[in-house]
Amino acid sequence: MVTCVPAFEQIGCAERDSQVYSEDTGGTEAVRVTDSGSPEDCGPQNEPGYCNSEDSGQLMSSYEGKARGYQVPPFGWRICLAHEFAEKRKPFHANNISLSNLVKHFGMGLRYLKWWYRKTQVEKKTPFIDMFNSLPLRQIYGCPLGGIGGGTITRGWRGQFCRWQLNPGMYQHRTVIADQFIVCLRRDGRTVYQQVLSLELPKVLRSWNWGLCGYFAFYHALYPRAWTVYQLPGQNVTLTCRQITPILPHDYQDSSLPVGVFVWDVENEGEETLDVSITFSMRNGLGGDDDAAGGLWNEPFRLEQDGTTVQGLLLHHPTPPNPYTMAVAGRCTADTTVTYTTAFDPDSTGQQVWQDLLQDGQLDSPAGQSTPTQKGEGIAGAVCISSKLLPRGRCCLEFSLAWDMPRIMFGAKGQVHYRRYTRFFGSDGDVAPALSHYALCQYEDWENRISAWQNPVLDDRTLPAWYKSALFNELYFLADGGTVWLEVPEDSLPEELGGSMYQLRPILQDYGRFGYLEGQEYRMYNTYDVHFYASFALVMLWPKLELSLQYDMALATFKEDLTRRRYLMSGVVAPVKRRNVIPHDIGDPDDEPWLRVNAYLIHDTADWKDLNLKFVLQVYRDYYLTGDQGFLKDMWPVCLAVMESEMKFDKDQDGLIENGGYADQTYDGWVTTGPSAYCGGLWLAAVAVMVQMAVLCGAQDVQDKFSSILCRGREAYERLLWNGRYYNYDSSSQPQSRSVMSDQCAGQWFLRASGLGEGDTEVFPTLHVVRALRTIFELNVQAFAGGAMGAVNGMQPHGVPDRSSVQSDEVWVGVVYGLAATMIQEGLTWEGFRTAEGCYRTVWERLGLAFQTPEAYCQQRVFRSLAYMRPLSIWAMQLALQQQQGRKSRRPAVTQGTGLSTQPGCGPKRSLADLSPE
Repeated sequence: MVTCVPAFEQIGCAERDSQVYSEDTGGTEAVRVTDSGSPEDCGPQNEPGYCNSEDSGQLMSSYEGKARGYQVPPFGWRICLAHEFAEKRKPFHANNISLSNLVKHFGMGLRYLKWWYRKTQVEKKTPFIDMFNSLPLRQIYGCPLGGIGGGTITRGWRGQFCRWQLNPGMYQHRTVIADQFIVCLRRDGRTVYQQVLSLELPKVLRSWNWGLCGYFAFYHALYPRAWTVYQLPGQNVTLTCRQITPILPHDYQDSSLPVGVFVWDVENEGEETLDVSITFSMRNGLGGDDDAAGGLWNEPFRLEQDGTTVQGLLLHHPTPPNPYTMAVAGRCTADTTVTYTTAFDPDSTGQQVWQDLLQDGQLDSPAGQSTPTQKGEGIAGAVCISSKLLPRGRCCLEFSLAWDMPRIMFGAKGQVHYRRYTRFFGSDGDVAPALSHYALCQYEDWENRISAWQNPVLDDRTLPAWYKSALFNELYFLADGGTVWLEVPEDSLPEELGGSMYQLRPILQDYGRFGYLEGQEYRMYNTYDVHFYASFALVMLWPKLELSLQYDMALATFKEDLTRRRYLMSGVVAPVKRRNVIPHDIGDPDDEPWLRVNAYLIHDTADWKDLNLKFVLQVYRDYYLTGDQGFLKDMWPVCLAVMESEMKFDKDQDGLIENGGYADQTYDGWVTTGPSAYCGGLWLAAVAVMVQMAVLCGAQDVQDKFSSILCRGREAYERLLWNGRYYNYDSSSQPQSRSVMSDQCAGQWFLRASGLGEGDTEVFPTLHVVRALRTIFELNVQAFAGGAMGAVNGMQPHGVPDRSSVQSDEVWVGVVYGLAATMIQEGLTWEGFRTAEGCYRTVWERLGLAFQTPEAYCQQRVFRSLAYMRPLSIWAMQLALQQQQGRKSRRPAVTQGTGLSTQPGCGPKRSLADLSPE
């Protein structure tokens, strides 16, 4: 990432650019969070705000151009298109497990192999976790296109369309060669330059001019927008492609739209008038099995409405069970001409399209629709926008990409669901033109709203530049987490709960049903032990979706599925779901989520110690940040039920629960025995929250009950686990019981996020919390990988990583961001930023895992589970910062800005929706 934009010098690279066509052949090292200065103010090393040129130029060191592009912001993730990442890691496999851990998990491995074979070979389905076919390393991804819940298409930082989630929750990682942008420049009626804006050298479409010189181009991402700047050597022309997606906090309409916009600003730095055109080509489908049966067809369209005209192509893909139509369109203005080619063969040489464009910089625009494809035949189309470009002038060419898949079925093909956007545009499958028109009319308003949301963070000189990139770019997962946002039919909700959850129907029917995967490789919706970390992004930016998710969890809690199955870790046969316990997840998109929950079958999570507690903590946190008293009242009976279920884990009645001697919490490969820092801390925090909720609900008997438990539990927790420097991992007799767990203060983290945990509501002694955090920073951060890779999950007291399990020596990015938030809450702001910075720089700058942040990586060699939910917890850092600011003035409340504000008179009881700038 480049956070301090250097004054790039022009270095001769013309000899590298052998693909020019002419007819006449002729980052900042932000160490302390203080007044750090702007990115341009580079001072002496080790001073606040110092811009380390070597660091900031790491991903841009190959750039040889001079162009900065048109209105490209200074902050974000920036990379030269010619950059190559030196480190090539591999996904975690069995051969990365130590012999001792292999022995421990031998039985699980055999059971998994048997289950995997039946799933893939007999049922012909994809496993919810495929340990034999992990995603390989591809250091290519950029900002995804598409709003929340309507499917996503990822365009890589080199311009390739390479990751697709159109069928709900199911990913195809395929680069479609025909999906490209082409630039054509003409002077005096002659084409002097025509180039595919791609570094690829494919075996198809070989008549096209490939192999762009990447040394003169760079990519800049600040989600939900991205910029690609192309300096065309020898042409005195700079192209800036701006990609826009409607990800708009507190917006529940446009944020759901399956659209993206590409705005091309073309700058003529020469003294001659130019004719310029940009062509957007797109294949109908991905060229895989879904296309093989044939029947695909394209047709042109033109839509004039409210004084704006858009023109383009519809790519109809009627393949069941989820047919869709893609629309590629351009905006017609007085200064532009839109032309098109309805159909060409994407597997041919592409000669006809290329020559057509070469002739006059436009396409021939035939009338009528194409012939439907035959079996095994491919089809593509292209839309071209052309304009005249005066000397020293600039022109703007506007494209949209929209896809209309209104009705979806999950893998079981049992029910039809309607996507959220159909509420506003209809569900007949014919609204791709309307979506295109709306996107091209509204994108400027979207950008203004995005800027209003992001600028308070971007303009804050006290925040390090890497953090500004991380905070917004990690949000990609809310849309690109296999996300679905569905309409909820009135007859689909249980009548019997109408009397006890008064807001259930209004929330679900007004705001829909939301689901996102644990990870693109861990295919379970709304995995709740992980959502505990990620939920900060949702409650701060789309709080109604967080409440909707919570109501769904409450519904699932009261349900049971007594179907018995064998759990892979223990081999025990037990029911799928028991009543009055929080489910692990809401289901697998390859099955029928919401109807059949708990796709996870490694452990029987009814006996997990953390899920019920995390529900209680999130309910109160959500109430505190939204001020929604109706929500709290609805959730109160659910909290009572799950806490009653949790009571059985306090076997000795000392007020503190005990873990069961297996991996019975989110660290599902790390055994915990007896009272433990993590689950014990979550328990005490949840008990403290129950006391607060009992006061609010007027339940004196419940308040007295949990106050007594809290008093006894606090004493037991300190006596059994505090060792003077930190809380022991657990109470077993094993050596790892003394390990320093980076996540040991998770309970305190949530208390402070909820306005508790200090003063009269203190649960954990503040001195102990701060001492534990300092120990974690000293050992898990500074003594691990030179302090440059975040916090390792477990560290032995003598400074060696805990390798007693397959997870204790990993770094979990989302846990680290939560740890950093906890440090900020307790006044260790510098330590918090230093801790989180290691993760960001490792993932985004060193390992090349942009827009696919993994769950975990080790110090060397491997990563695990790409594109994971938990790193959204970086928004807890933002909450901690703004609460810190709020304590300096007034108490914080969520707004339509970055999350919280410190507006006078805004307390925690004020509703989020009431605090928008409007």
